[in-house]
Amino acid sequence: MGLELYLDLLSQPCRALYIFARSNNIPFEFKHVELMKGQHRTEEFQKVNSLMKVPALKDGSFTLAESIAILLYLARKFKTPDHWYPSDLQKRARVDEYLSWQHANIRGKGSKVFLTKVLLPLLTGQPLPPEKLEGITEELNVVLKQFEDKFLQDKPFIAGSEVSLADLVALVELMQPVAAGYDLFEDRPKLAEWRRRVEEVVGKQLFQEAHEGIFNIKNLTADKIAPELREHFKHQLLKQAS
Repeated sequence: MGLELYLDLLSQPCRALYIFARSNNIPFEFKHVELMKGQHRTEEFQKVNSLMKVPALKDGSFTLAESIAILLYLARKFKTPDHWYPSDLQKRARVDEYLSWQHANIRGKGSKVFLTKVLLPLLTGQPLPPEKLEGITEELNVVLKQFEDKFLQDKPFIAGSEVSLADLVALVELMQPVAAGYDLFEDRPKLAEWRRRVEEVVGKQLFQEAHEGIFNIKNLTADKIAPELREHFKHQLLKQAS
């Protein structure tokens, strides 16, 4: 039995995995788990990941959850080029440093902008008050400045002169608020150039293909979301936005 990746490309970590595997010619079977339909909650999927989250990996009888763990598993198993997760101690430490920081910062704040601009109005029938949305956007702006000043600095990529897993994980997260209508690359030339470099390395066509679904997210209607998830999402989003 070959390698199976359980993914929904609306999810940022799933896109990182998909792009990494495809750009490194890693053979895998794409198992589409539609989050909006609640397929991650099915009994069948829980056999792969009892945490009921994507991405998930199945390699023979071995299963693995958590996107960073899966990325590192693939990098090691398929001996991908060293620059993705450098053998150099300090370069690897730079990658680890970013991956440790990003979850509550770039991921946390970027996701919040996306959810409050796209899902909240869809489920409640009304947009978030402008002053609250402005506050949430400003939280993202703060961590974007930290990302530029601390992690990117004047380097081509986070770990130095070559792209790494840190860059890929960062960029797919930043595309989430962009898909919601907040072009955070505008007026940030350093960030825009870094984006261009990362896309060139992985392939622009592959990058666009992976993001096609999220850029069509505004076509999503409430009836396409599983009923049991609607109230759950609504409750969580209102709590976040309060």
